[in-house]
Amino acid sequence: MDIKNAKVLITGGNSGIGKATAKLLKEKGAQVIISGRNEATLQETASELDIEYVKADVTIENQVKNMVQEAKNKMGGLNVLVNNAGYGYIAKLIDIEADQFTDQFKTNILGATLCAKESAKHFIAQESGNIINIGSTSSLKGSPTASPYVATKFALRGMTESWRNELRPHNIRVMQVNPSEVMTSFADNRVGKNSDTKQYSLMEQQTKLRGEEIAHTISSLLEMDDRGFITEATVFATNPQS
Repeated sequence: MDIKNAKVLITGGNSGIGKATAKLLKEKGAQVIISGRNEATLQETASELDIEYVKADVTIENQVKNMVQEAKNKMGGLNVLVNNAGYGYIAKLIDIEADQFTDQFKTNILGATLCAKESAKHFIAQESGNIINIGSTSSLKGSPTASPYVATKFALRGMTESWRNELRPHNIRVMQVNPSEVMTSFADNRVGKNSDTKQYSLMEQQTKLRGEEIAHTISSLLEMDDRGFITEATVFATNPQS
């Protein structure tokens, strides 16, 4: 698609991958609306990027319906959903807490489903659209202590494949991006007090992926002519130094 014709809704767009994607697509001429639960950071990001936002909790269906409709109204249409809202809950099997496990599934799986559901209604009606789900390399393999998060990303990958097969007859492209570890503000919290730790963390941040690399991937997926699409893209840091 021509990015200048893109009308994009990005969930979790107030920071990290979502913010970087909003910035890049806006710079390329797309119309962009971001959403999230934190109105303060939404306002800050929207002001910084000169875009609009819709406050919404993706786990609440009525809020999702309003979010999608409001985004469509603000942009005069909708043809791209970037399903980015989500978080990681990491725990050993013997330490998993049922409430936290369930809450993560509500955001990462139910939330993604509700956003895709409401967007797909518009895409089917217009016989075109794009859904990009932000997965993880954790959707490809398990790892110690990460089973709650891994489970949500494996589930998202399966849903992506199912939606892809279901929606292709309507000219709707359903794609997934699998980043390895992306350095965001949480990295600052890992800097220790001694200089060796600080230096290591600085090196790590300079070599691991940033939101910008994932934004570039998302833009590239969208920019392919609509007659074709890349079903899945996995992005690793070249030399992450850890």
